[in-house]
Amino acid sequence: MRVFSASLATETNTFGPMPTGLASFKDRGHFPAGKHPDAMTLFSGPLWAARMRGADKGWQLFEGMVAGAQPSGTTTRHAYETLRDELLGDLRAVLPVDMVLLGLHGAMVAEGYDDCEGDLLARVRQIVGPKVVIGAELDPHNHLTPEMVANSDLMISFKEYPHTDVLERGLELVDICAAMVEGKVKPVAAVVDCDMIVTVHTSREPALGFVKRMQSLEGKDGVLSVSLTHGFSWGDVPEMGTKVLVYTDGDQAKADALARQLADEVIAMRDGLTVNYPSIDASLDEALAFDGGPVVLSDGADNPGGGAASDSTFILRRMLERGIANAALGPLWDPIAVRIAFDAGVGAKLAMRIGGKISPLSGDPLDVECTVKALMHDLVMTGLAGTPTPMGDCALIETNGIEIVLITLRNQAMGTDLFTQLGCDLAAKKIIVVKSSQHFYASYSKVAKHVIYAGAPGAVTLDLNTLPYKKARLPKWPITA
Repeated sequence: MRVFSASLATETNTFGPMPTGLASFKDRGHFPAGKHPDAMTLFSGPLWAARMRGADKGWQLFEGMVAGAQPSGTTTRHAYETLRDELLGDLRAVLPVDMVLLGLHGAMVAEGYDDCEGDLLARVRQIVGPKVVIGAELDPHNHLTPEMVANSDLMISFKEYPHTDVLERGLELVDICAAMVEGKVKPVAAVVDCDMIVTVHTSREPALGFVKRMQSLEGKDGVLSVSLTHGFSWGDVPEMGTKVLVYTDGDQAKADALARQLADEVIAMRDGLTVNYPSIDASLDEALAFDGGPVVLSDGADNPGGGAASDSTFILRRMLERGIANAALGPLWDPIAVRIAFDAGVGAKLAMRIGGKISPLSGDPLDVECTVKALMHDLVMTGLAGTPTPMGDCALIETNGIEIVLITLRNQAMGTDLFTQLGCDLAAKKIIVVKSSQHFYASYSKVAKHVIYAGAPGAVTLDLNTLPYKKARLPKWPITA
């Protein structure tokens, strides 16, 4: 079997302050055809799974470009078209193929393209023809469009949030697509729009049980795959929203009925899915009142994984003003401050201006007297599903009893080794503030005694009714405008 696999992925916050250009992909990871490293990256699950399966089955695997960018603002037309055409060129160079496996996000938006994945899949289909099997793995925070469904044979989203199941879903995708090539199954798709947009933390009920229910249905009675699209609230496109995607083996009526049933279940549990976001001061009060620690505060509104700058100072300012110590915070994206810390050296005491650089959504910069505690070149954090996540040169500084991790490559807090590699003892802290919405949970829940999702300002604001939507079809619960 001749198999082609490649990846092009980013999550676009159309309200974000910074465009996503080619440099963003170079920073996060751009690997030309055949150059993917010997370690799985977040959106190379299908390629990694194809390596595993193909080695046993004797497949000819052709590895195309793999490129991913840290979520940010709208992708430039130049960046998208350049990378898209590179991937398509890699595909043309190895024709004919029996199967195409793509690692996508599903919420990539570029100048002139509200649906990058739909555009890419349509062009892949045009190249390979109607008989070649096309499969894609998606992030559940996608905009599931009719074009994406029509131009692929199978799409499977990660089921977990945090996304700890990249490889598992990749293996499912590869196995079902291979069965299609062999004529064993013929997937048909059904999609139901839930007319809402929700946050789905699969680390707790009711989403925890719903994931188990989806998995219990798969592989039985002709049901091949079930995916829940959470949607991405900060992408202003027509197809934004929560949806259910079901594939059955040739039974359209069954797929339609099951998708409707599961969508109704998701709608019924929407209040239970809703996350409580206390204000900054209320979050700090709750953390201080908690008996023991550490208490982890999620600063999701400044999550670089949702397109924010990761340099906001709102929470840090209040901690300093209130004299809260024995705390850690990170990562704060401030390459200039990192350079100053490296120039000063470990042990240096100096005045430094940190954070608040990108936009009003970053808050004002803070002028602090600090001590440089640790420095590390090219720190690599453990990311989702064990994937290596580069943070660039990093510095640990301390001011007024708060240790702060400064980074040069913009990524969210996922592994606790972001702090511990720099000598920060998280277990000894009362409060740990992380720039992350939920991906932190997989690692930080192992040290946290309590978790609070703080309602701070930021580019990934949690008050969706304040966002100036123009293209999304509204109303869509809980958005009323």
